Amino acid sequence: MNASPRPALTGPAITGPALTGPALAGPTRRAVVGTALGAGVGLGATLTGTLAPAAWLPGAAAAPARPLSRDPFTLGVASGDPLPDGVVLWTRLAPEPLAADGLGGMPAREVAVRWEVATDERFRRVVRRGVARTGPDAGHSVHVEVQGLSPARPYWYRFAAERWVSPAGLTRTAPAYDSSPASLSMAFASCSQYEHGFFTAYRRLAEEQPELVLHLGDYLYEYTKDDYVVAPGNVRDHEGPETETLAGYRQRHAQYKTDADLQAAHAAAPWVVVWDDHEVDNNWADEVPEKPAVPQPGFLARRAAAFQAYYENMPLRRTSVPQGIDLQLYRRVQWGDLATFHMMDTRQYRDDQACGDGTAVDCQEALDPSRTLCGDAQERWLVEGLAASTTTWDLLGQQVFFARRDFTAGPTRSLSMDGWDGYAPARQRLVDALPADANTVVLTGDVHRHYANDVLADFDDPDSAVRAAELVCSSVTSGGDGSDTTAATDTQLRENPHIRFANSQRGYVMTEIGRDSLRADFKVLPYVRRPGAPVSTRQSFVVEAGRPGLQQA
Repeated sequence: MNASPRPALTGPAITGPALTGPALAGPTRRAVVGTALGAGVGLGATLTGTLAPAAWLPGAAAAPARPLSRDPFTLGVASGDPLPDGVVLWTRLAPEPLAADGLGGMPAREVAVRWEVATDERFRRVVRRGVARTGPDAGHSVHVEVQGLSPARPYWYRFAAERWVSPAGLTRTAPAYDSSPASLSMAFASCSQYEHGFFTAYRRLAEEQPELVLHLGDYLYEYTKDDYVVAPGNVRDHEGPETETLAGYRQRHAQYKTDADLQAAHAAAPWVVVWDDHEVDNNWADEVPEKPAVPQPGFLARRAAAFQAYYENMPLRRTSVPQGIDLQLYRRVQWGDLATFHMMDTRQYRDDQACGDGTAVDCQEALDPSRTLCGDAQERWLVEGLAASTTTWDLLGQQVFFARRDFTAGPTRSLSMDGWDGYAPARQRLVDALPADANTVVLTGDVHRHYANDVLADFDDPDSAVRAAELVCSSVTSGGDGSDTTAATDTQLRENPHIRFANSQRGYVMTEIGRDSLRADFKVLPYVRRPGAPVSTRQSFVVEAGRPGLQQA
């Protein structure tokens, strides 16, 4: 590769076969809510910036009237959504990250942020550099969509603002679409409640040096201090009230990103992210808040604020710039001819949970075939994408429990209405649509436990064919220390023979995706109430190409 500096690139948003989805519809009543908040107004141009040649050395840019007196890079750096020729680079300026106005102590003006990408960690061989501008309308966040990189190789990146230089991050481009990579090391995680423990799992995940990280939701939690307490008490507190405003969501994202372990995980590899519920409101469903019986007339404005803050704080492409209360999140990321990641959104388009949410017995509403978990358009997108896929593996990155999970011993069947059990016909449509020759693995978060499940052709018939596998990661911290087994998980293993493994410790899942098999290692930590826990592998499973379902490693 040419190691000399090249001029930065300008141009339209990056699109390609690896990262596609339906275009957002034109203006709707939803967009009006966002306009009132400033969401979506000039957001794409502000966040992605104008990439132009620039000197790197601190102080080389023109000095502003009131220079930044403190380090603005307190939230670290991140990258995401890799393509064969580029990746998204992210940072956010916040010298005072917990400022109540959500603007991180930044002045009310635009700031020029310089960035560079190199093939070595000392930045002696810089291959791309440029300038992005950001300001208060964008929460002082920066999204740079770098192009012109080589496929399937690591790169180092960093930012500078005035005299301050960020930490460096390591990212990686995807292989060329027509290439045949031998393997992919991928980690996935979910559910990090700041108050319930320390984010050591993120540190251990970073130490595994994965090539790609998937985050499957509940990146943060919306509650104010003492609202969501785990026995014997929370070990640290949220700053500010429950997140309902743009300032509140910005402040909460910033508080989470001050965590050094989370910063380490972001800096170790590119991330591909989707949300679940707590990024907005527990168990929200489309335009319905958690508790519809409790009036929340500002819920649509709350949703728009949450979406804007989510985009500002994640390494997402400009195709995900929110339009009012709409944000295009479902998309595909391809890894050569080895794997396609179909990243799903099971919150934004769903019908409200059946039978009052929670767990229910004999809920007939959950059997209504007209009900949907991911919306008609996304369901078609997924089915058509699976049918058209030419990669060895198809992985569904989604949020809520997919296989049936009966919580009650004996003939009575008690099911969660928030997961796919509450939308059983929609699940059956998807299972029926799985191509016979596909190697499909569902990746799930949400439930604060590790699970390994066989996905049956018919969950009413335990002897029916296995169509796919489901791997469920535990939480990073949510629920506190946890335990290896509980009475509840023991009951679930007895009542659901397709559930092959269950564990209630904190952790994440490491996978090695190869040409002939996919190996999943369920990683666990013995505690999270104090920092520094070691990590170990509690159980491992293998899915063999051409043989649906789980084999114990």
